[in-house]
Amino acid sequence: MENESKLVVFSAPSGSGKSTIVNELLKQELPLAFSVSATSRPPRQTEEDGVAYYFLTPEQFREKIARGDFLEYEEVYKDRYYGTLKSEVEQILQQGNSVIFDVDVVGACNIKKHYGNRALTVFIQPPSIDVLKQRLEKRGTDAPDVIRERLDKAARELDFAPAFDKIIINDDLETACAEAFNLVRSFLSSTTVSHS
Repeated sequence: MENESKLVVFSAPSGSGKSTIVNELLKQELPLAFSVSATSRPPRQTEEDGVAYYFLTPEQFREKIARGDFLEYEEVYKDRYYGTLKSEVEQILQQGNSVIFDVDVVGACNIKKHYGNRALTVFIQPPSIDVLKQRLEKRGTDAPDVIRERLDKAARELDFAPAFDKIIINDDLETACAEAFNLVRSFLSSTTVSHS
């Protein structure tokens, strides 16, 4: 059997370092293409449409949900949707690349359900909720009430960790990046996924 394109799904509470790890993986020589998610949140200063996210209004997002355009989506907060467009994933797979995702825990579980062993799900876990709180405060992008919301959500998301194929604890970013690289390289060169 020839090596078919695969899906590598990273998920984590906000502030765990997941996006940093995914960006590091994309710099390596791995046959990966990033799946750009759609969101109904407004762009931050430097974010470009189609690069960081596909930015949609809540109405546009709901229309796409009704048409069945999403592989997975979630209304994270009221009118604040995130999701993966089926067309985005299929386009990458048809080009012969494997897809790397940076999605929430529910989305990750849905992608795994859809693609089975073709998908590897990796949960990036912060060392503790306290460390997560410090990281979010240090980032300086969110108001205190938003940080509180994110921490409440993080506590719920940590319950999903056992449903993932692998858990990487991001205590030290360099170590976590190296662990993620070895894991992904090994998965992409294998023919099946083993559960551990």
